[in-house]
Amino acid sequence: MSTARTGASLALASMLCVQLGIAVSVGLAGRVGPDGAAWLRLVWAGLITLVVLRPRRGSMSGRALRTCVALGVITAGVTMLFMVAVSRLPMGTASALEFLGPLSVAVLRGRGVVARLAWPLLAGAGVLLLTEPWRGDVDVFGVAAALAAAACWAGYIVLTQRVGDEVEGVQGLAVSMPVAGLVATGTVLVLPGSDLAGVLTWEVLLLGAGLAVLLPVVPFALEMVALRHLTAAAFGTIMCLEPAIALVIGLVLLGQLPGPGAVVGLVLVVAAGLGAERSGARAAAGEDDATEQVVVSASGDEPGTVPR
Repeated sequence: MSTARTGASLALASMLCVQLGIAVSVGLAGRVGPDGAAWLRLVWAGLITLVVLRPRRGSMSGRALRTCVALGVITAGVTMLFMVAVSRLPMGTASALEFLGPLSVAVLRGRGVVARLAWPLLAGAGVLLLTEPWRGDVDVFGVAAALAAAACWAGYIVLTQRVGDEVEGVQGLAVSMPVAGLVATGTVLVLPGSDLAGVLTWEVLLLGAGLAVLLPVVPFALEMVALRHLTAAAFGTIMCLEPAIALVIGLVLLGQLPGPGAVVGLVLVVAAGLGAERSGARAAAGEDDATEQVVVSASGDEPGTVPR
């Protein structure tokens, strides 16, 4: 597989985990609230990564450590804000609004007319058709939460790529996930009406632990590796597949039959994702994005390096 296809495959596996995790988290949020569901996942994820990865002193530079801490703060933000958005908006609408984050990364950091405009615009049109955000009443607070989650997701993509370049393996998660758990705990403590003591049964705690593995531990690890193979722009565009995956999961698990517009949107989104996958390989992990890029040749054989 080319480096772009490897990164795209890892990103796809991550998105499948994310959507399945969100589907289950909606039920958990009904028992502990959206902030409680996000807090459970993040705290368990922090504990799991501490035990499994066991961060080593001296394994990263001071700059890398600060980047990991910043990634942890952003991770908590995108997780908690999106759960709030999903609790107040239809899941498709919330996903479409959150997708503006990676789409912005694709536009701002893309190379050439196609990468910067064509694929993101095609993906954006597909997302609109998939989710139809213009239908029904709009919850202003839910929209604000989704847009804030979009901003966090854009920052998450950029910081995850930096951590993947600067820290060996997935050691960056050993710092970022515990930080995310601490930020989520502090947020829950200061938010009014976030008293979870009466609902934290053993069943809820175990469910939270299982969900933490499905989302965020496994997908975040996959994304960190994927961003070693893809440019941030290509990764941001490939993330457009996530609303399409949500549509399929809704059909299979919830019996939600999409309309003709959603089917057309699905085709557009998949086309944009495939286009980004074929032109989004990184020349080398950690290389300055302003110098060169790797593109897959038209024959699909070996990637070639070309100046930007």
